[in-house]
Amino acid sequence: MHPIHAEEPSRPLCRLTRMLNDVLSVQDGVITGPQAMACGLSRQQVERRVRSGLWERKAPNVYFVCDREFGDRARVRCAVWGSGAGATASGMTAAFWLDLEPRLPDILEITTPRRGRSHALSGTCVRRRDLAFADVIVRKGVRVTAVALTVLEAAVSTTGGIGVMDRALGRHTTVGALRAAHARNSGRRGSAAAGRLLRAAEGGARSEAERILVRLLTDAGITGWCANFRYGRFVIDVAFPDARLAIEIDGWAFHSDAAAFQNDRHRQNELSSEWTVLRYTWADLVERPEAVLAQIRCRIPH
Repeated sequence: MHPIHAEEPSRPLCRLTRMLNDVLSVQDGVITGPQAMACGLSRQQVERRVRSGLWERKAPNVYFVCDREFGDRARVRCAVWGSGAGATASGMTAAFWLDLEPRLPDILEITTPRRGRSHALSGTCVRRRDLAFADVIVRKGVRVTAVALTVLEAAVSTTGGIGVMDRALGRHTTVGALRAAHARNSGRRGSAAAGRLLRAAEGGARSEAERILVRLLTDAGITGWCANFRYGRFVIDVAFPDARLAIEIDGWAFHSDAAAFQNDRHRQNELSSEWTVLRYTWADLVERPEAVLAQIRCRIPH
């Protein structure tokens, strides 16, 4: 008769421990049931860890090891892996995972296929839709909407804003990539608003931003300025000649045109020897108008 052991790993204990630690270290302390069994644990051994308090079940077949802090990245992993087959982080949740935004929203957005079983986990908002192959990537083991679609959807979300698109263009994506993603997802929630942002980007966000600045100055009762003021070989977007204050607007075009970017910088360097130069983006004018007006007021005579 053979003795019955409470726990008898199928592999040497040191190797099992090393494999588990390797997985947990790159997955923010999160592990799935299949991953645990691939390391050598049985279902019974997984359950023992849960009952003993070593592991916490965060979602069906998704576990967190309780010897560390449950951080934002662990939260995303649990939400995506626990929401069902094909679940994908989207919106601002995807923007956080792709390092496009520094903060994770309170409610995580997860996209799941229209057909198939999914789990609505606490703290998540589930969107049922089918994503194109080109709109999904896997980053650090997590399915997430690709950069272009993420930017489009985050830019029109209530917790995001056009600043997401403004910061992403040139560094992470292009107007062309955004347009292609928008075409693949026409009719989705937020599609109309994203389309308006794209039309501004393609057709002259700089001109639109100049109109917004003129309206801000007019509504605030600020005078002494001229739009498209010619000074020598320069044309200043908005100038306060008496204060030698030049306001320059960065349209989205400069993000994708290296020559235009360099030309703007050379132009500013020459102009700033005689004028104070302030530069703003469309996002600055729309999302932080009071801060923009305050900076301008500080530099003009009262």
